Amino acid sequence: MSSSNKLKVYLIAGEPSGDLLGSRFMRALRAKTDDNVEFFGLGGDTMEAEGLYSLFDISDLAIMGLVEVIPSIPKVLKHIKNTVDDIIRIRPDVVITIDSWSFCARVHKRLRKLKTGIPQLHYVAPQVWAWKKKRAKTMYKYIDALMTLLPQEPKYFTPYNLETVFVGHPVIESEALFADGEKFRRQYNISQNKRIVTLLPGSRKTEVVKLLPIFLESAKQLLSHDSDFYFVIPTVKTVSAKVKQIISESNLPILVVDTQADRYNAFQASEVSIAASGTVALELAICKIPHLVAYKVSALTAWIVGKIMKIQFVNLTNIMLGRLIVPELLQEQCTSGTISHTTLELLKKEDLFEREMSGFTKVKDTLSNGNQTPSENAADFVLNFISRKS
Repeated sequence: MSSSNKLKVYLIAGEPSGDLLGSRFMRALRAKTDDNVEFFGLGGDTMEAEGLYSLFDISDLAIMGLVEVIPSIPKVLKHIKNTVDDIIRIRPDVVITIDSWSFCARVHKRLRKLKTGIPQLHYVAPQVWAWKKKRAKTMYKYIDALMTLLPQEPKYFTPYNLETVFVGHPVIESEALFADGEKFRRQYNISQNKRIVTLLPGSRKTEVVKLLPIFLESAKQLLSHDSDFYFVIPTVKTVSAKVKQIISESNLPILVVDTQADRYNAFQASEVSIAASGTVALELAICKIPHLVAYKVSALTAWIVGKIMKIQFVNLTNIMLGRLIVPELLQEQCTSGTISHTTLELLKKEDLFEREMSGFTKVKDTLSNGNQTPSENAADFVLNFISRKS
């Protein structure tokens, strides 16, 4: 442990979903150490609210798509160098990277070459069951241990000399479960007759630019079916300005909210949600909010991904249960007509709705691991690992 007698933890979260994981982990670690810990590194709004001063704005890393990432490479390489330099300067007791393996792996590789002796851990396994399975064989070279969110993941890494533990998925401790939809209506003066639909076009600018115009066209079609529809877009700092810019000329009844509390209250106020695929869809599932996922990338990215990905579904609920529970409207199917039609089907509360509700219960059971929260499990593992290695 550091000479100040406070545990020095360097955290790296490269995008909003990792930022949320990081903030919960920080709270758990602070509780487990009686606040005898200090944090450094990279994070977003929620980690900064927990006391982290981020080295740079992580929106620089929030890029999606194999083709779309190319223009940002020089900036990302500079951020990798600056991050490694910062770690060497601080000399933390442990480095924990969260998700965003493409960026984090490069940080870990540089640290390994420098032979710092600092324990290097990663939280959230790369989806090797979907693509790049060879990653599982080489990760032990760059990190000392891995914490996974899904129960089936350790088996992919432990055969290759990497200590791996399933800690549970923090989505089951989401504040969304305890949010207040009625409070949201009162706060924003939304009458009871309005049917709230949350639109979630992603946390990366590339996603918002591609998906939000389609979602807005779907909203117009829903309004033509029922004038009582009202739309809410919970957004994050990385894309808030872009979202507001795109909707500024839509002339639709849309409310954009920026805070986490508003985001989760909006979820609970919703009759249905239209979401980009990702962790947010898992949060909707845990909260039993009917939803569909719609996603689109460039034709070239889609072709490349189609060649290398080996999965039947993209949505985690569907992957975990091995069958189609949540509608996946991808690429050519990601159209305003298909989205609005599927949304109306969900609102009928018939077969599709019932299938989702039943599946969501099973998902929540699967993602729990013991009596503690997943973040507490992760904190325990980290503290135990450090004590073993010191």
